[in-house]
Order: sequence, then C-alpha cells, then structure tokens
Amino acid sequence: MTPGMAGDRIDYHVTWLEMNDRPNLNPAPKPDGEDVEVVEAVDFPEWYFFALYDAVGVGYAWDDMHELASDEANALLGHPKTSLHSMMRSGWPQGFYLLDRRNPSICDIAYFGLVEQAIGRGLGGWLLDDAIAKGWNGSGVVKLTVNTCTLDHPAALKLYVGRGFKPVRREARSRILKSALKFPHP
Repeated sequence: MTPGMAGDRIDYHVTWLEMNDRPNLNPAPKPDGEDVEVVEAVDFPEWYFFALYDAVGVGYAWDDMHELASDEANALLGHPKTSLHSMMRSGWPQGFYLLDRRNPSICDIAYFGLVEQAIGRGLGGWLLDDAIAKGWNGSGVVKLTVNTCTLDHPAALKLYVGRGFKPVRREARSRILKSALKFPHP
C-alpha cells in the first residue's frame, strides 16, 4: 500500500466525536526530559495560524482552511470565542490546537496536531489533555467535540477515544489530493 499522491482521487472517512461529561482528568505528566509548554497566542496574525496548520497538516491533506476566503478564515481565527494554543519545545512551536467556543454550550477542538519532529515522543496525549482541560474551562460548556479522518495520523482516532471521546457519527467522503499523503491510506 502506498501513500496517495497529488492528483489522486481518494476515499476516506470522517469521524465526529463528543465528550459529554467533564472528565476527572489526571493530566499526563510532561514526558521525561521534555522541556515543553503550551502558550496561548493572543492577537495572532493569520499567517501564524497557517504556518502551524501547514507544518502539522503537510502529508495529511489539511487544505480546507486554504480554501476559505480570507474573511471566512478571519471569522474563525479572529473571533473572540476562539483561541489558538501552541506547544513550544526547544524554542519553537511543535504542535497546536484551536478551540472554537462560538457555540455557547460546545467547545470544539477545531484543529489539533503535532509536527513530524514531535511525533513519537509522548507529547500528543499531553497536549490533548491540555486541550481538554482548557476546553472544559469555558463558561457554560456542556460538551467537547472533535473530528478526525482516515487521512490524519493513524493513531489520531485511538488517541481521542483513549482520552474519553465517543464516536457519534462517521461519514464516507472522496476528494482529489492536492499534495501527497504521509502515510499509506487504507
């Protein structure tokens, strides 16, 4: 099985997940030897989000945000109910998540991921625990949501389920790839 190449039509599945109860979370400790912290970006320019989005999403067909008009992207990124959090390690961002609280009772982890250099170091669970804790800290939040697809990292769905998210819907989709995938696609 080979990864999909740019121009290939590929079938994939999107899974939507929910967490309806605030977990009794014992956040994962920082992995041994890792000097890492999560920093919220305040009044960030769009290019900063897109730099993170592209660094994480390369090889996973993350291109939906690039398809939005600038005013649509700004409606999400510049909204006072969204927040961008960067995982800093060794002086540079190696992962991020975007929380979308525009629906008053739901916090959506709209984007979440690590750059290639951070994968396999035990940082994904640690960062997701941080996103979950901050997501539930929103006023009036009764549900956390997230989605993933079979084009994402092969461990993504397992990570979300392992942290307490429950799959609620799955949908088959098809698209033409704009760039090559990082992992073989089932």
